Amino acid sequence: MSVQAAAAPGAAVPQKDFVEQTYTKVFWRLVPFLMLCYVIAYLDRVNVGFAKLQMSQELQFSETVYGLGAGLFFIGYFLFEVPSNVILHRVGARVWIARIMITWGVISGAFMFVNSATSFYIMRFLLGLAEAGFYPGVILYVTSWFPSHRRARVIAVFMSAIPVSGIFGNPLSGWIMDAFNGAHGLSGWQWMFLIEAVPAILVGAAVFVYLDNKPADAAWLSEPEKAVIERDIAAEREGKTESPHSIATVFRNGRVWFMSLIYFAFVTGQYGLTFWMPTIVKASGIQGNLNIGLVSAIPFLFAVFVMILLGRSADRMRERRWHLIVPALLGAVGFVVAASTGSTVIAIAALSVAAGGVLTCAPLFWSLPTAFLAGTGAAAGIALINSVGNLAGFASPYVIGALRDSTGSTAAGMYALAVMLVIGSLCVFVTPKALVNR
Repeated sequence: MSVQAAAAPGAAVPQKDFVEQTYTKVFWRLVPFLMLCYVIAYLDRVNVGFAKLQMSQELQFSETVYGLGAGLFFIGYFLFEVPSNVILHRVGARVWIARIMITWGVISGAFMFVNSATSFYIMRFLLGLAEAGFYPGVILYVTSWFPSHRRARVIAVFMSAIPVSGIFGNPLSGWIMDAFNGAHGLSGWQWMFLIEAVPAILVGAAVFVYLDNKPADAAWLSEPEKAVIERDIAAEREGKTESPHSIATVFRNGRVWFMSLIYFAFVTGQYGLTFWMPTIVKASGIQGNLNIGLVSAIPFLFAVFVMILLGRSADRMRERRWHLIVPALLGAVGFVVAASTGSTVIAIAALSVAAGGVLTCAPLFWSLPTAFLAGTGAAAGIALINSVGNLAGFASPYVIGALRDSTGSTAAGMYALAVMLVIGSLCVFVTPKALVNR
């Protein structure tokens, strides 16, 4: 039986309503769960920003020590990213994502035992090793379920986990640190690491039961529904020029490295924002860990709406260039205004614009490389772009910390973030339109 006949009996092609219903079903089955996983992952990655408010004083960490430790996560992440994603491609997302989550949960909880700069550096590096492969693995996983013209909205909703983790995680972290400080002889930041590690282990175990590696494995899809998805994915892969089996080809591909540069610029802004948000909000005059958490949730709440709105718009219009350039430039403006004003209200409003802009760039960006990478080449290419781009996660907090130590202010660092966002937008502008708009 042909795909067309299986998908819509009596019709030459699948009916539009049936196709839409199929992808809606897949969306609600997979994307909210993957988003939950990423909320937990991102919270465990950046909750060190809240721990800093107590930990740095208690352990006598300078701003540079904190920035270096926060960034070392991405060195471990970089070293194991490509091999981790290639392993995921071979063994399947279900097993490998479950392994990643359980491992990082254990290591994140062990942060409660950090007692020196050296142990802080080691644990951040190990956390990066453990988590490597999760994010690019999910991006790769999505390519098996959704064709490229449906991915911007899917990835935008998935990546809205970043601001969602800030909306709920920042107040939670602040509350834990205030409420549990001193309980059973442990500081509030130690309790925060321990408590917030538990969901990663539990949800990691659930991944093994809940996820299916590909549509053919999904008992919750009918045969006609599977046929629709497999037809669309197969048709898309026929138009990709990259070798589906050569990892070496990916490393020699200039386009892949150019994508890495664009992503590096956007990630610089992203982690400059997320790792330093509590410090920036505190510097604006807000006092108390819970209050800092509540106020720092405002920019992330705004970012959720911007991400979803622009993701839908990009898919509907099938336009990527200006949907990337405009939020990047708005993010740059937000950083400049936040760094220049003396008003708490204006600073928070500007940070909201910065968050909406910079956090929107990443999900829309992934429509570019997934449009021309396939097979094992996609696994290696996505991981390479993500790992190189995420080296900005090392550079950004370290440079901001060093600038803050030398100048006594975060303003210089925020200006640097704005410059990187402008560079990223210029690189998108010179990217061939035929690649961007698919």
